[in-house]
Amino acid sequence: MEAFFVSTAIVAIAEMGDKTQLLALVLAARFRKPWPIVLGILAATLANHALAGAVGAWVTTFMGPQVLRWVLGACFIAMAVWMLIPDKLDEEDTATVSRWGVFGTTLIAFFLAEMGDKTQIATVVLAAKYNAYLWVVAGTTLGMMLANAPVVWLGERITRLVPLRIVHLVSAGIFLVLGLLALWAPGVDVLA
Repeated sequence: MEAFFVSTAIVAIAEMGDKTQLLALVLAARFRKPWPIVLGILAATLANHALAGAVGAWVTTFMGPQVLRWVLGACFIAMAVWMLIPDKLDEEDTATVSRWGVFGTTLIAFFLAEMGDKTQIATVVLAAKYNAYLWVVAGTTLGMMLANAPVVWLGERITRLVPLRIVHLVSAGIFLVLGLLALWAPGVDVLA
């Protein structure tokens, strides 16, 4: 259960101000149909994070615990730095033709926008850290939904209430602490 709760919290925080959250806002403004958008986000996230979790679990099959500790520490520190770089929504993320309908457009746009994104990388790292693939994927998916579903329903109002710079600094701090603990406190089992 710890893998689930930690995965949920990390992704929910990391997703604040992320380009996929901006994509949710754009889709909500464009289509004004929240349920198909939220279901499209859920389906895309499940598919994307299931693949990312599988990669994370696979990595542990050929990396020893010492190498894995250093790789995880470096990945967490890299995530901390990445959190300080603001995301912007690329034109191609919203250029998908709406012939797929609201659900299909959201599914395709979200899946593609999430490729190589912070939360996808976090899912790989968390799945490598824990031996709980399903709990990690369920947690990262819930974290993604907690960050994006309110944006679909509340739109721009929610983005004005949340000081994104503070959220980015706090999440960068969390990732930095996790990375440093993994590297310099090997007796402390980071996140487990």
